[in-house]
Amino acid sequence: MQSKQLAKPKPGPATQRYLDIAEIRDDMIILKDGTVRAVMLVSSINFSLKSSEEQEAIIQSYMTFLNGLEYPIQIVIQSRHMNIDAYIASLDEQEKKTTNDLLRTQIADYRNFVKELVVLGEIMQKKFFLVVPYDPVTNKQKNFFSRLSEALSPSAAANLNQKQMQDRRDQLSRRVEIIMSGLTSMSLQAVRLDTQGLIEVFYTAYNPDLFEQERLTDLSKIRYEP
Repeated sequence: MQSKQLAKPKPGPATQRYLDIAEIRDDMIILKDGTVRAVMLVSSINFSLKSSEEQEAIIQSYMTFLNGLEYPIQIVIQSRHMNIDAYIASLDEQEKKTTNDLLRTQIADYRNFVKELVVLGEIMQKKFFLVVPYDPVTNKQKNFFSRLSEALSPSAAANLNQKQMQDRRDQLSRRVEIIMSGLTSMSLQAVRLDTQGLIEVFYTAYNPDLFEQERLTDLSKIRYEP
C-alpha cells in the first residue's frame, strides 16, 4: 500500500483555463467569445504644473473625447517597482572604461546611491494602458441580422474564418485611429502595442517576479520546424 505522504498531489488546472483570452496575434487580443481587443500605451501629463487655462483646455478636450465615444473603453494603470538594471549595467561599463581614479570612485558612489534610492524610496513606475474593444454584435454599421449571425455563427474564437478575422482587424484599427486622434487633442501620445508587446504585458501581469529573472524571447526570432 502506498503511503499517503509519498503520494504526489495532483496538479491543478492550468491558468489559461480561467482566462478569457483565446489567443494573441495580429496585434490584437482574441477572446474566447470571438470579440477582440486592442491595447494602447498612453503617455501621461503633469496636470498640476499646467496653467489654469491649459487645465481648462485639457478638461474640455477630455469631455469632448468621452462624449464622442460610441463604445466602452477601459483605462488600466499598472504600477511596478522601477527596474534600473540596464542603467546600473551602463554605469558598471562606464566605470570599467574610466582611467581616472577619482572619476571611477565617483561613478561607484553614484551607482550605490541610485540603488539605495530606488530600494529605500520604493520608487514606482506607472504605465497607462487604454483598451479598445470590438464586438460584432454592437457594430452599428451593420444591420441586426448580419451582426447576430456573425456573432452566433463562430460561437468561439477557434471557429473564426479568415474573412471574419479581417473584418475584426479592420474595425479595430479604425477605432484605434479615432482614439489616437482624441488623445492627441489632450497632448497625449499613444502607441498601439504589437503582438510581442501584448504578450509581455500579460506575462508581466501574471508573472511579476519571474519576468525580472526570465525575459521573453522576441517572437521574430522564433523559428518553427515543420
